[in-house]
Amino acid sequence: MAGRIGISTACFYPLETEKSLRRICERGVKSCEIFLNTVSELEDSFIKGISRLLTDNEVYVTSLHPFASFAESYALFSSYKRRFYDSLELLKRYFEVMNTFGAKVLVIHGGKYSLSIPKEEYFERFGEIALIGKASGLITAQENVVHYLSESPDFMFEMSDALGDLFNMVLDIKQSLRAGVSPVEFISRVGEDIAHVHLSDHNTQHDCIAPLLGEYDFASLFDKLGDIGYKGDYTLELYSSSYESEDEIFDSCDKLRHLYEKRLENRLD
Repeated sequence: MAGRIGISTACFYPLETEKSLRRICERGVKSCEIFLNTVSELEDSFIKGISRLLTDNEVYVTSLHPFASFAESYALFSSYKRRFYDSLELLKRYFEVMNTFGAKVLVIHGGKYSLSIPKEEYFERFGEIALIGKASGLITAQENVVHYLSESPDFMFEMSDALGDLFNMVLDIKQSLRAGVSPVEFISRVGEDIAHVHLSDHNTQHDCIAPLLGEYDFASLFDKLGDIGYKGDYTLELYSSSYESEDEIFDSCDKLRHLYEKRLENRLD
């Protein structure tokens, strides 16, 4: 099945990950992103508890988000190469967890503009990470993030050109808008490489609110992604400051699902 509309556990931060997931399950949402928040959440006992919750509620995990995304420039993409190989061991644990959950996409923020290695080496290291995941049928995806190299469609295109089928991306709507870039530009430049989409909305006062409460045209987004053959999933990824009531998140998820299904029906007519 493709085109699931789900919710990230990050929406409820700083609520603990398992409690966030339980809220998603209790509201009948069948797709989610798991955002792990600390190293103890990689331990077997914790992962087993999360797995039981997912299985008992028949919830599919689309993607896994590491807790140290903010440090990836330092850990994975610095000039101190030994640190990269040590950090790879931690990423291997993430891949193990993904296989336990049945998740397919690992979300990577990557390097900031202060990168101390050439872009070519950045691409090479990303490729090494992606190869490890690919051996288990998993996808490593570069997310577009403001103030990071990946905020630029040009950079993403260059990365795609260098890595070929080892390159995938997570298209994040709020991060694109914060960088002053239309999400459509990413779709037009590297659309075939999009493996997952993070959804949010905006208005004149706020750059991240629940979808369908702002100005963004989600019908057009679904159509444009459909035009390029996108068959991946969508996840609402907000901040706890992005809404007044959790009902906004769940209502948005339901309405987006209906909108997506309607656009899909129109394409099939």
